[in-house]
Amino acid sequence: MTYLPNPLVIPVGMMIGVIVAAPVGPVNVLCIQRAIARGFWGGIAAGLGAMLGDGLIAFSAAFGVSAISGAVTAHRAVIQLIGGLALVGFGWHMATAPPPVAIEAGANGSAGTLQDYAWDIPKTFFLTITNPGAVLGLFAIFGGVSTYVEVKSSADALTMVASVMTGSLLWWLWLSNAIGRARHKLKPSLLADINTYAGWLLIGFGLLLVGEVAWNALKG
Repeated sequence: MTYLPNPLVIPVGMMIGVIVAAPVGPVNVLCIQRAIARGFWGGIAAGLGAMLGDGLIAFSAAFGVSAISGAVTAHRAVIQLIGGLALVGFGWHMATAPPPVAIEAGANGSAGTLQDYAWDIPKTFFLTITNPGAVLGLFAIFGGVSTYVEVKSSADALTMVASVMTGSLLWWLWLSNAIGRARHKLKPSLLADINTYAGWLLIGFGLLLVGEVAWNALKG
């Protein structure tokens, strides 16, 4: 007899996906900047990397891979240092990049190449999985949700992971579409300012992560 997944897993998983994707953080800043600079597909490409990262973490949490959580906890400083330095590097490149050319007047016209989009996917994926707070936070969310929505089988676990990824993707589709429709109204000078501010914001996030590691090392 085939076991059907718990129907509550789907809406709950999608809600988790949106909750994880929506808060403003370094990955969100990068995805929003890509949508402003390159249009709908630029935002989606960056969002796909974040979605895949969330999916990998959700997969580990749904299947109870405690070794992942334990490894993140044990090596949190190293992971956080790598992620922080990566943020500083991405932010510096963004802040010092040449001003963008005038973007197309179309609602979802793009200002990047296929290669640009492809590279954004591993960037946001890497930033997502090297954020210890996001990893442990998603594990904590799964632990809390399991109290109310029982995940009893592999079918339930896989459905939960797929639902989390779907919720995350829906968020990025909505956000990229909204930005893509408004971006043609932005002047190139404003785009240059947005790039600079977003870059320095990413640098700030990165320095905070690196600073926390250094502070904890000094205290220890």
